Amino acid sequence: MIVLNDYAYKTHFGVYGVCIKQNALLCILKNSGPYQYRYDLPGGSQESGEGLTETLVREVLEETGRKVLQYDSPRIYDAFIHSEKLNFPTHHVFALYTVLLSETVEDLPKFVVDGLNDSEGACWIPLEELTTENASPLILKALEEQRKGPFLLDKMHFSNWNVRTAFEDKTTDYRR
Repeated sequence: MIVLNDYAYKTHFGVYGVCIKQNALLCILKNSGPYQYRYDLPGGSQESGEGLTETLVREVLEETGRKVLQYDSPRIYDAFIHSEKLNFPTHHVFALYTVLLSETVEDLPKFVVDGLNDSEGACWIPLEELTTENASPLILKALEEQRKGPFLLDKMHFSNWNVRTAFEDKTTDYRR
């Protein structure tokens, strides 16, 4: 834990893929953690001895069922997440890669190396439909990249993050 501005932060590091086609972003629907019931980027934590790109390839396959065919443009960002529903604030450090994925989709595993799969499946979401109410900070940063915002490299800070308790639209099939 690190202490900053009188808060003890738990630091989380992850590696994620950004795939945009026809003005839509490939997203997963999270089923656990601070981004549960929101759209998130496919990716996650490194396993022992794994390199960044090995983590990227494994996590994207586990969470989307798609193989990574190509990756490039690595970049790194961070966000501070505060929520009354979390036991501690989180400093999320994340590496993003632009990825090209296979069209073939495999079944998602229920269990992965570190436990239950935290993805309910993947779907293409039009960029204009992604908001602070339905997307993770990682997606919000990917959107800022698209807009080439003036504060792109600055940390993001969410002081009242809403950890959701249900999917917004239970009729949508998110496994597309």
